[in-house]
Amino acid sequence: MSSGKFLVVVSSLLAVAGCGTIFNAREAQLAVKDKGEGVCSDASSPKLDLADYSLRELVDFAMTNRPSMTAAALAVVEADAPLVSGTPWNAPHLEASAKYSAASMADHRLRSRTTGNASAGLSLDILVYDFGRNRARANAQVERVLSAEYALVSEGYAVFEEVSEAYFTLMARDALLEVAQTNAAECALRLKQAQDRFDAGEAKRLDVTSAKLDLSQAIEATIVASNDVVTAGAAMMKALGIDVTRGTRDEVFPATGNALGRVMRGFARTDYGVEPAFDFARTNAPAMAIARARLRAASHEVDCAVADLMPSVSAQVGLSWTDPLWAWHWGVSAVQSVFEGFRKTTAVDRAVVQMESAATEVDEAEQQLSLQVETAIAVRDNAQKALETARISLANAQENLDTVKTQYHEGDASRVDFTMALTKYADALGKRVSAFYTGQIAESKLFSILGRVPEYDEKELKEN
Repeated sequence: MSSGKFLVVVSSLLAVAGCGTIFNAREAQLAVKDKGEGVCSDASSPKLDLADYSLRELVDFAMTNRPSMTAAALAVVEADAPLVSGTPWNAPHLEASAKYSAASMADHRLRSRTTGNASAGLSLDILVYDFGRNRARANAQVERVLSAEYALVSEGYAVFEEVSEAYFTLMARDALLEVAQTNAAECALRLKQAQDRFDAGEAKRLDVTSAKLDLSQAIEATIVASNDVVTAGAAMMKALGIDVTRGTRDEVFPATGNALGRVMRGFARTDYGVEPAFDFARTNAPAMAIARARLRAASHEVDCAVADLMPSVSAQVGLSWTDPLWAWHWGVSAVQSVFEGFRKTTAVDRAVVQMESAATEVDEAEQQLSLQVETAIAVRDNAQKALETARISLANAQENLDTVKTQYHEGDASRVDFTMALTKYADALGKRVSAFYTGQIAESKLFSILGRVPEYDEKELKEN
């Protein structure tokens, strides 16, 4: 290769090095510029219609739209998995350099003249043996990447849990609103009947006044229930990762109506106990996987710190050119630090402490998991018992209301009896709705705590 061509090659390597990376970085900066300056995009967001989406589809939608999922995915990229193996000679170091220097000097007649020369070089360094330093560092990096990936899985479970809870809470609020509306309709009917009987001389004005009061209280309860629906709807939109520019709850996810007669069950009823659930969670829960990956990474860091105490053996080969001459060279070197102020030995001690701290975090995560499993199982069991009791109470309240209603129309029951029967029925209906959806929320939490894949069992159930 001629000296001129060699200089061109080296200069070209220097010119193109990192160009693609720089271009991508500038593109990324432009993409986030408006957000950093608080500038809103002029493009209008398309409206959404998720009316026919099942719970599974809503969870999938949230997974792709929640910023937290994007942040967790970027954390995996930031963890930067090694692109080569831990073998030292598989990670060569290549350098290219080019230089031109000139100097001016005066001759005996004080006339100045400038002379210069060009030079270039290529050098390749290969680490032959490092006592496992590279491998330990690579293994630690792999564990950090695994920890970030488990954190992404954990965030996915968190989004699933939040969407499920928001979904069931919204369904419960819709049903409770229908309970309040049904109660208000009954009170309005009773007021009409009381007014008709008063006009016919068969009732006292006190009956009409009391019926008006009952209707007013029922309307107030309807307003409170309506506000709860609005709050739950906003929480649902947030859980899905949707802002108001893409539609309100009534536009995106409108109420289906007849919430009392059509209940969408999200998950099948489970009956496993605390001990088997905890045994499963210790192996599969994302929190435990993250803690163990961090512990393994800390253990590899100890290996790396110990390897730093040992020498390293390297081989070098290079090609250089200085106008008009060029040459190549090679060599082998062994480097061992003799004294660095105890920095390396202290680094080993610090790495051991960090490993022991990571081991303590595993124990702490296990204790926290035990508490979560025990609490979640207890909440599930209580919800199941509450639902069974609420169903019995609702059936009794329905029978009592039908009996009192008949007696009231025949004049054998008082207004107080009718009001109490109606109140008990509405209260029992509300408790049945709350118990059902509380159980659904409890079932959804078990998936994320245990690290189980969600098993959707959505079907229409008639809850009379």
